[in-house]
Amino acid sequence: MVTPQSLVQAGLYPDEQAVIREAMQVFWQERPQLRIEWAIYQYRTQSISLAKAAAMAGVSFDRMKEVLVQRGIQPALGPETIEEARQELQVVEQALQNQ
Repeated sequence: MVTPQSLVQAGLYPDEQAVIREAMQVFWQERPQLRIEWAIYQYRTQSISLAKAAAMAGVSFDRMKEVLVQRGIQPALGPETIEEARQELQVVEQALQNQ
C-alpha cells in the first residue's frame, strides 16, 4: 500500500505534509461536488459570507446562492459591517485572480 511516508522515502516528496497537500488539491479538483458540500457546511456552521462560500466551492456567487436556496438555506445577502464588506471584496478579488 502506498503511504505518504513511503512516497517521502522514495524521494518523490520532501515531507508527508507535501504529499497530503497535493493529494487534497487533486481530491478537490476531481470531486467538485465535495467542494460545494464543504462550502455549504462552512456557510452554515462558520458564518462565512456567501462570496467566500462561492469562492471556496469554485462556483459563481449566483450559482452558490441558487445551491443554498435549493437546499432550503436562506442566503444572508449583504455585509452587516464595513469590515465584512471589505473582506467580501478581498475574497472576490482573490477568486478572480485565481481564475
